[in-house]
Amino acid sequence: MFADRAEAGRRLAARLEYLRGEPVVVLGLPRGGVPVALEVARALGAPLDVIVVRKLGVPFQPELGMGAVGEDGVRVINREVVRLARVAADELAAVQAREQAQVDARAARYRVRRPREPLAGRTAIVVDDGIATGSTARAACQVARAHGAARVVLAVPVAPQGWEARIAGADELVCVDTPRDFAAIGQFYADFSQTTDEEVIGCLEYAAAPASQQAAAAAAADPPAQGEQLPGPWGEEVAPAAGEVRLAGYLTVPENAAGIVVFAHGSGSSRHSPRNRYVARVLNAAGLGTLLFDLLTPAEELDRANVFDIGLLARRLTEVTRWLRTQPRAAGAAVGYFGASTGAAAALWAAAEPGAGIAAVVSRGGRPDLARPRLGAVTAPTLLIVGGHDDVVLDLNRRAQAGLRCENQLAVVPGATHLFEEPGTLDAAAALARDWFVSHLPHHRNPVA
Repeated sequence: MFADRAEAGRRLAARLEYLRGEPVVVLGLPRGGVPVALEVARALGAPLDVIVVRKLGVPFQPELGMGAVGEDGVRVINREVVRLARVAADELAAVQAREQAQVDARAARYRVRRPREPLAGRTAIVVDDGIATGSTARAACQVARAHGAARVVLAVPVAPQGWEARIAGADELVCVDTPRDFAAIGQFYADFSQTTDEEVIGCLEYAAAPASQQAAAAAAADPPAQGEQLPGPWGEEVAPAAGEVRLAGYLTVPENAAGIVVFAHGSGSSRHSPRNRYVARVLNAAGLGTLLFDLLTPAEELDRANVFDIGLLARRLTEVTRWLRTQPRAAGAAVGYFGASTGAAAALWAAAEPGAGIAAVVSRGGRPDLARPRLGAVTAPTLLIVGGHDDVVLDLNRRAQAGLRCENQLAVVPGATHLFEEPGTLDAAAALARDWFVSHLPHHRNPVA
């Protein structure tokens, strides 16, 4: 349904256009609700702030919410869940104390550079990336009301049918879609990667900056907005051909590049993926070219079946590789694939095609198991990089490795979870990828199309 939180925010903003011109403050629920709220604030020309709440998870099943706490000691308890889960009063108190401390610490961090936006007499638009149980949203509405909001609007991109009955404290409820088969918020996002505190602070600082500074920030972004050129003398915006489809991408080819690495992102991410951009910069510094591109068009991304169609993604990768080899600066250069998540399966699938001529493949936090029927046909030396704390994916990679017949290696980054967010873990993964490609690409010459 939504490619990512930014797209969800833009679509939600269209539903809130009737509030333009009113005294509005947009309040994002950290962390995931803030990128959504930023798009709403930009569209309405309204200030952006956060409203900090924390779910109270059942002690033996933290994902199951039994309530929430918010700033200024606001508490919402789902007595039915507490009763059914048989949570004792002292257990509830312990969870509440722990989560309230998190609320206070997070609020202090977000507000270190700017005070809370006044709500007295104004309309508070409380925004999250979706509604599941509704406990955190109810707490947020109560906090907004306690801070003097004259009117409270709760707005979300997606919620289960009948969600309105779960919400109290809001004057209006706005939702883009209420699908019938609702299991979790993440199932309706192609890219539902975790939002970091740094990204939340970045959204707040961007929204607070004057329009001229926002424009300058957009111009300096890496990668830049569509239509602008990547920094550096060898970067350019390109439109790779994949059959009759033109895709959006960024090609960087250093002088005398030892090879070019084509990135295959995963699960609806894009050429703007900050993790892939970081890895690309590491590869560029080592003298390797990089091509980051969108595997699907914006319209195709709206169909979640496309996002997980490994055969389709692999065909796109093959077609774009064929296009790349026709480019003057890439002619004859060795080509490697770097895949993340489902993109790793697409990379291996494409590398297994007869005559693919791929020099090396690297998977970061990938799902090579999704390419199981083709693993035995892969001839390119393959490196599988997995986080040491990504237990499920680590097991899947070990099983997939057993199906590879080519030169291969499994590298485990200690302390890393699936997104390599822990300090130093993405650095380690990028260094592993760099060393693998530097070792294999210079000794391989790709066939000329």
